[in-house]
Order: sequence, then structure tokens, then C-alpha cells
Amino acid sequence: MTTRIRKIALEEHYMAPGFERYSKAFLQHIAPAVQAELARRLGDFDELRLAEMDKAGIDVTVLSQTGPSVQAETNLADAIGLARQNNDYLAAQVARHPTRFAGFATLPMQDPKAAADELERAVTQLGFKGALVNGHTQGRYYDEPGYDAFWERMQALDVPLYLHPIDMPSIPPAFAGHPELHGAAWGWGVETATHALRLLFGGVFDRFPKLHLILGHMGEGLPFLRWRFDSRFAAYPHGVKLQRAPSEYIGSNIVITTSGVCSSPALVASIEEMGAEAVMFSVDYPYESTAIAADFIEQAPLDEATRALVCHGNAERLLKLKPL
Repeated sequence: MTTRIRKIALEEHYMAPGFERYSKAFLQHIAPAVQAELARRLGDFDELRLAEMDKAGIDVTVLSQTGPSVQAETNLADAIGLARQNNDYLAAQVARHPTRFAGFATLPMQDPKAAADELERAVTQLGFKGALVNGHTQGRYYDEPGYDAFWERMQALDVPLYLHPIDMPSIPPAFAGHPELHGAAWGWGVETATHALRLLFGGVFDRFPKLHLILGHMGEGLPFLRWRFDSRFAAYPHGVKLQRAPSEYIGSNIVITTSGVCSSPALVASIEEMGAEAVMFSVDYPYESTAIAADFIEQAPLDEATRALVCHGNAERLLKLKPL
């Protein structure tokens, strides 16, 4: 396509120097030649990345450190220091292209207060638009009561958290012998969607009603089960009490991006389920094709007002970005 609709992309990754060691397990099943090309693209902030953005009509990319980042660090002091180092590095890259790049913070989620403090520094001093966290941190999930201090600070700062996939803490028996199910094809989505549901049913959004959680990959499947969540939770509440029906949080507190799912039927269904203001364009660079993602969103059967919301309007509102 030669004429592009202007876009903002939210799940777009980079690699800060020295953080490669955390991603070894993440990349170990990828062919060496592909690993080398991914490393080249993850480390680039100029020619390669900007050229792809220009060809795809992406005006602004919100950058985030590729996983699992400091969440794999077992030493708390190191995690705190490295998160700060990573965010300072990203801020320097954004400063070189301030009209094209924005940032999501890396956070030391091993400690809720340290994570909240670094989030506040990243937002108020570095100008970041929120944070991206790679799922659980060594088996700890953020519906734990201790994380309320983190959520309280995030709500006060009025920025979103992007919950990105990660490996399950342990492989369930149903996955045994099927490594193809562990990661991106299935397991990551199951893990991330389950974490989001823990936050929902754990009452996090009742305690902090202004929070926004972003899920990639067309919402990790959650938009398509909203009706069933209401039906089966009403039948089997297990003593859990919520202020609203489960479906009402999905589309208000939980919003999604199209990253890695270039399917028009899935897009249309997600908008029908959640509303046009709950869906945002993304690529998942460099792990997915920027050109395919751009063609997909421009050819999807949407009216132009809805397409504009998905391509850039919703991100502008949520992240407080200057309108394109």
C-alpha cells in the first residue's frame, strides 16, 4: 500500500546493552540466524526502525524492553538498579527522536514499593507513558495484597500497565511433551489472560477503579469469553464478590492491542464485545511484520471513525499523546 493511515504502536520492543542475558531462555528455541536479525533490530533506534515506521505510516512507537528483563533477576538490589539503568537508557533514545518515540518503563516488580518508586520517577522525570511488565515475577502475581501499594501509585499517576506474556512458572501436565504449546503459540496467552483474570476476580479494579491494564495479542482471548465469564461466575462465585459483572471490566479497566493477531474477524469481534474505544493498533516489533500489521488494520472492514480510534485516537487519549 502506498498511502498510509497514521498510526501509533504500543507493543514495540528494544534491547538495552547488557540485558541480553535475561532473554537467553526467551530466544533459545529460535534459529541462530533469526536470533542475529532480531538482535540487530532490537538494538537499533535509527535507520531500521524508523524506516519500517515510515513505510507503515507509524508516527509514534512506544518502546519497551524485551522480556523478561529485570523480572528474571533474583537479586533485588540489582533488579532495582538495572531497572533504573534501563529506563535512563531508553529516555536517552527517546530524546534523540522525541516526535517518533515514547517509552514504557521497566520495573523491579520483585518489590512493590521499589516498582512504584521507579514508575513514578520514569513518569514524572523521564516523561514515560506508563510501564510494560512481563507477567508474573518469579511466580508472584500482582493480585497479592502487597501489590496494592503499587496499584495505588499507578492509579495516582494515571498511566497504564501493559501486561506482556512470559513463560508459566512451571509447565502443567497438559503441556508435557508439547514444547510447541509452551510459548507464543498458546502458553503465553493462557498465562497472561489468567494473570489478568486474577487481577479482575481479585478485586484490584474495584479497589482502584481508574486503573488501565493493556493486553496485547487481541486481548489474549479474553474479549471472546465475556459472556461466559458472567454466566459461570454467577453460577459458581466461590465466595468472590465484585462490584460489577466480570464482563464490564473487560473494555473499561482492561483494554487491548492488535499486536500479533492480524485477523479482521477477531478485530471486529473484539470491537463488538468491548467497544471501539478499547482496542488499539500494535505490531509486536521485531517479532511480527510491521508491513503485514499495517496492511491488516488499513484493510479491515471498519468505518473510518472506528479505524482512526484504533490506529491512533485511543492511544492518544490513554497515553496523553499529542494528537497526530
